[in-house]
Amino acid sequence: MQKKTYTGQPVVTLHNGIDIPALGFGVWQMEDLKECENAVIKAIQTGYRMIDTAAIYQNETAVGAAVKNSGINRDELFITSKVWVQDHGYEKTKSAFQRTLNRLQMDYLDMYLVHWPYGDFLGTWKALEELYQEGKIKAIGVCNFTIEKLEELKAHSSVLPVINQIELHPVFQQKELQVYDRENNIITQPWSPLGNGNANLLNNAELKTIAEKYGKTVAQVILRWHLQEGFVVIPKSVTPSRIEENFNVFDFELTEDEMNVVRSLDTGKRLFFDPKDPEWEQKMLNAVADI
Repeated sequence: MQKKTYTGQPVVTLHNGIDIPALGFGVWQMEDLKECENAVIKAIQTGYRMIDTAAIYQNETAVGAAVKNSGINRDELFITSKVWVQDHGYEKTKSAFQRTLNRLQMDYLDMYLVHWPYGDFLGTWKALEELYQEGKIKAIGVCNFTIEKLEELKAHSSVLPVINQIELHPVFQQKELQVYDRENNIITQPWSPLGNGNANLLNNAELKTIAEKYGKTVAQVILRWHLQEGFVVIPKSVTPSRIEENFNVFDFELTEDEMNVVRSLDTGKRLFFDPKDPEWEQKMLNAVADI
């Protein structure tokens, strides 16, 4: 298979040999479809080549329209989507995948992820393995999987996930899961890499000092930290200036001491949902969404 190239951008090579841009663009919570389309077009024009969406975001149609209207060929982009909990199971996943392709107006995905480790995710994984073998997906992975769920998946699969997309930011670093992923050749992909605008984080005095040294913002320092940790990171914004700012992180490098400053901010406390929380699991399993 011929490798894609992403001009001027660092890439991370997944364990199946596929390259993924190290910095991508996320569209979670972009519910206004025109706003989402405009943001994705702006991101692509800025230089982003990886776009991360999901069925439950209900904006795949906007992402597809943006790709068509961006002026960049589909084969120069890395497009990720995710199967939702309600569509878990072998047959349901096959149908959900086709609906995703239809909404995106595409005939393949670069990566398809299991969004949460609930319900019949093993049946879903079997479907993903087949779609991967058929070439309809270039890489398959998971989101929000704990070590225990990854072990369960490993015991029942022939293809290991290339990525585990998890909540990870300076105040919640999941270091044990990072180590597990690394030992199993799984790339860690943080979602909400800036901590959802956590005020204590973005106003941190030590991070401000580092940012001033490089003529950057605290957000740029945090994104740079993610990149140097070897993560694949997907910041989101609908603001054109912020979209550009988040991409402008390739012209400086943090020292090891500065990396350690960011590492020291870990509180071990989530800002979002805990995959091990039975109440959250039931809420996801009972959620009704027209996707």
